Amino acid sequence: MNARRKRVLFVCVHNSARSQMAEAFLNHMGQNDFEAHSAGLKPTGLNSLVIKAMKEAGIDISKNKSKSVFELYKKGELFSYVITVCDDSAAQHCPLFPGVNKKMHWNFEDPALFTGTHEEIMKKVRKLRDQIRYRIEEFIQIHRPKPKKQANIF
Repeated sequence: MNARRKRVLFVCVHNSARSQMAEAFLNHMGQNDFEAHSAGLKPTGLNSLVIKAMKEAGIDISKNKSKSVFELYKKGELFSYVITVCDDSAAQHCPLFPGVNKKMHWNFEDPALFTGTHEEIMKKVRKLRDQIRYRIEEFIQIHRPKPKKQANIF
């Protein structure tokens, strides 16, 4: 593992959709500079429509498991960034992690609450997926570690 990689934790309520997508995108797009993880306040299984939407984007998350944010906290896991990707009220219930350089909040809709026909819901999930991908791309541009300058030996 690259010692310069920044560890990032994405948190949402169930660790079934938003945080799973954010983790997968950051690990996929920022793999040399970031190590992403995700967890939930009340973990459940993964949302099957999110698995499908991510597969359409070329990323398979079907084998991922929902994890508890409190278990990571108890283990003493350290992160450079903790990013909540749920609504404002749920974000307030996240524990404070020691050693966190930056805590952020990205407000995304909960796909478990989407209504309509299967295709209408799937369209909303794809839109959410693309919003999360865009935020991850922005995050990488802003927070990518700067290359260290080489000392001039002359």
